[in-house]
Amino acid sequence: MSGSHHTRYCVGSRGVGYGWSMRCHVCEATDTRVVDSRGAESGEAIRRRRECATCGSRFTTFERVEDAPLVVIKRDGKRTPFSTDKLVRGMASAATGRPIESETFAEIASSIEEQVKASGGQVTSDFIGLAVLDHLRRLDEVAALRFASVYKDFNSVSDFEQELTLIKHETAPDSASEVEISLN
Repeated sequence: MSGSHHTRYCVGSRGVGYGWSMRCHVCEATDTRVVDSRGAESGEAIRRRRECATCGSRFTTFERVEDAPLVVIKRDGKRTPFSTDKLVRGMASAATGRPIESETFAEIASSIEEQVKASGGQVTSDFIGLAVLDHLRRLDEVAALRFASVYKDFNSVSDFEQELTLIKHETAPDSASEVEISLN
């Protein structure tokens, strides 16, 4: 199959003395060389044409950046993958019946995901919960209170009262200039 064209995604194998090397798809040899490299997928990947030194077969590989997984450290110390879907479901549940567009939850989840990335890719579940609460408090007080009741594990009416006081305090105008006064 010398000279045949194959497209192959990077599958590395440990080559003796060579570090990571690319294995030929025909003869499985690890002695391959790059004959051409160019950008692909709008700069998201590098396309490399390779040739096997053993059998002469040519093939294409693609090199892409692999994002480090985002991790949430739970209160019990367990580590779980960060999930924007789980965030969206939690916010949507707290906002059931409220006048909030579903796209808004995806935008909030995306914003929180960026915060997690900026924090090094590992955050506590408290970090996530507080970030959601911060967004929901500015968006909808009822949804924020519902989310807080689950996140903070409310056990009494006084827990609701304390949270409601926090929400009212945080959503109150900072100055008189933020309040519109009608003189009709």
